[in-house]
Amino acid sequence: MDSLIQALEAFYQKVDENVHKLEELNRARLHCKAGCADCCLDGITVFEAEAAYIRHKAESVLKEKPHPTGKCAFLDEDDRCRIYAFRPYVCRTQGLPLRWFEYNESGIKVEYRDICPLNEVGPELQWMDEKYFWEIGPAEQELAELQQKFKSGRLKRVPLRELFYK
Repeated sequence: MDSLIQALEAFYQKVDENVHKLEELNRARLHCKAGCADCCLDGITVFEAEAAYIRHKAESVLKEKPHPTGKCAFLDEDDRCRIYAFRPYVCRTQGLPLRWFEYNESGIKVEYRDICPLNEVGPELQWMDEKYFWEIGPAEQELAELQQKFKSGRLKRVPLRELFYK
């Protein structure tokens, strides 16, 4: 378990460093702050490795009651994250301008861009340089590799709400 914790903490540190750089670049358009829980949806799932990390780091929170259904189970009554220091990968990149690639029916690689509607101020995403975006794919691949290494090669996902003790 210790090696999983260390590997995830190194992964999160790298993610957080890159997120911080993007937050600085996008400072004028980002309106995310504590208490804004528009992206904190119910039904979010994480790999078993991240679930184990949260269980290890936030055991006392897991003994409390989850937030009512409809928003993330880890929000408190003020819509603040009770596991912010131990939040999963998906929560660390919320609000940033995102870009990813998919192949269309013709096999042509197409770039997509998106951002939280609360952060749509400023230049249109299509005209922005790629340095302003979090690219979806590389970090997810690294996280999947950690999952496979520490959880017997399975890519099973766990709903965050299921982490609470019943």
